[in-house]
Amino acid sequence: MNENLFASFITPMILGLPLVTLIVLFPSLLFPTSSRLMNNRFMTLQQWMLQLMSKQMMSIHNSKGQTWTLMLMSLILFIGSTNLLGLLPHSFTPTTQLSMNLGMAIPLWAGAVITGFRNKTKASLAHFLPQGTPTPLIPMLVIIETISLFIQPMALAVRLTANITAGHLLIHLIGGATLALMSISITTALITFIILILLTILEFAVAMIQAYVFTLLVSLYLHDNT
Repeated sequence: MNENLFASFITPMILGLPLVTLIVLFPSLLFPTSSRLMNNRFMTLQQWMLQLMSKQMMSIHNSKGQTWTLMLMSLILFIGSTNLLGLLPHSFTPTTQLSMNLGMAIPLWAGAVITGFRNKTKASLAHFLPQGTPTPLIPMLVIIETISLFIQPMALAVRLTANITAGHLLIHLIGGATLALMSISITTALITFIILILLTILEFAVAMIQAYVFTLLVSLYLHDNT
């Protein structure tokens, strides 16, 4: 039972070779660039969404922070499309792997922190010691602020991993319960199937929301350091 429950989170292999690279690159095919003078509806919708998200996220940044616009927009498109593709039957979701999410969170967080120390050294160091702190509490507060700084990328990765994994597990469990109840009680199975449909709709929303939250938090970290 446990093997079946977590089978969807195992990295797919063909001839002993992992397919993670191909799966990670696949979402980029969903967002092609058009060379036509008049775009179709899909390209128009894509450009409108990008402009809306970039306006919401980057309006708080100065000129140095706005240089990250392309990276942050690429990040939200990648995470969102990967989460949505993972909801397809018999598919694999790379964002359920903590190692991959850490691989995205740590470089972005480190880049934002390094940018802050390069451009605003005094302000970045001042975050470790709030103004008006009593002298006996200074060592403890410095340690606490340092830990909170280094826990930020872990919080980013764990939040994304936990939300996507929990949704997939719930869909798997409720789907299995629906199949088991079909031979026992059709009415109960129908109710469970309706719950499964509602949960699937919720997971589509969660997939997009988690992509937005991940990118928004990176944007806020960047804003604090530019």
